[in-house]
Amino acid sequence: QVQLVESGGGLVQAGGSLRLSCAASGTIFSIWVMAWYRQAPGKQRELVATITSGGSTNYVDSVKGRFTISRDNAKNTVYLQMNSLKPEDTAVYYCNARAPSYYWGQGTQVTVNS
Repeated sequence: QVQLVESGGGLVQAGGSLRLSCAASGTIFSIWVMAWYRQAPGKQRELVATITSGGSTNYVDSVKGRFTISRDNAKNTVYLQMNSLKPEDTAVYYCNARAPSYYWGQGTQVTVNS
């Protein structure tokens, strides 16, 4: 079992920045990919970024160049640095761990005002 706790969401003006954190606990040795998803009202959950245990990253096209996913193995924490935020980035952001079962955090709201 893996437990995930997110933090760092909030309200920001367009063009601003936020950093989300996801602290993992439990059988973390089994995790091979960590990811951030988001779900806007009335829309399906969308994969935003992934990072493998080896540090390889991938991003959805809409956030490339603005968001950065990273991990601190000593703290068992994954981050999502979000810069140049846009109103369309408004969503609930979820941390995800694949071990190989999918585990989810509780979600954190990000709201970007124009």
